[in-house]
Amino acid sequence: MTLKKWANTLLISGSMLLSSAAFAQSPIVVSSKIDTEGSVLGHIIYFALKDAGLAVNNRIQLGGTSIVRSALINGEIDIYPEYTGNGAFFFDHDDDSVWKNAESSYELVKQLDYDANQLVWLTPADANNTWAMSVRGDLAREQGLTTLEDLANYLNQGGDFKFAASAEFVESASALPSFQEAYGFTLSSDQLLILAGGNTAATMRAAALQTSGVNAAMTYGTDGGLPALDLVVLEDTLSVQPVYQPAPVVRDSILQANPEIATILEPIFAALNLETLQQLNGDVAVNGEDASVVARRFLDSL
Repeated sequence: MTLKKWANTLLISGSMLLSSAAFAQSPIVVSSKIDTEGSVLGHIIYFALKDAGLAVNNRIQLGGTSIVRSALINGEIDIYPEYTGNGAFFFDHDDDSVWKNAESSYELVKQLDYDANQLVWLTPADANNTWAMSVRGDLAREQGLTTLEDLANYLNQGGDFKFAASAEFVESASALPSFQEAYGFTLSSDQLLILAGGNTAATMRAAALQTSGVNAAMTYGTDGGLPALDLVVLEDTLSVQPVYQPAPVVRDSILQANPEIATILEPIFAALNLETLQQLNGDVAVNGEDASVVARRFLDSL
């Protein structure tokens, strides 16, 4: 080999080594969806990894589900919080009853997403952000209502009840009709206040203000306004609705390069139960705090 060729070989090898080193040191891009809970969870992941000494970039509140998931699959971002139940739509499995079981749905989406996209689902939070029926706290306490079975007994004994919901919730076969069939109760038109759109903020406000006699509302399980408005989510003991547990989803190549990510996030997401997520979301949605401040305070409390 001539001196010139040898020098060129050294230059090429050196460039490859520099490129590899630069790649290895590239910050982990943390993202989330644009909603309140996505922002809170995204900041929790961001701060947790940063606190552990990992280099991170913040692309939180990037967009809706399709935008953020596409960015992850395409390698534009590296990790974000997603919901287990969305696997039913990602993989066209909507009619499979497996999505109504927390453990089974997690294991299924974990396997499907790894096989299809080399994405790894880490430990989920013990909270379910699915469609729910919630009642005013005073009614829950007076009548001992904690589950939908309790509600059915209360209704079938002639209990006073008026429910605020969207037309979609009332009419969709997977929502109110499914609850009524499973638990054995029927709401008459006089027991319903149907509000335009699907905004749970409006239904919760109607219950809190007792608009037109409303004392219950369509909500999501981790809605931030629930504790602030003294509304109680009734437990779906018969698993009528799919389970939507939030979990960090990370590209496998990033996890292979930084295996400590799983260890860092596992105890943090284990601490995110239903009541904790409701409170964190409420601090943002109701109290007007910045999601980054709320996330930082939560991590500092652990």
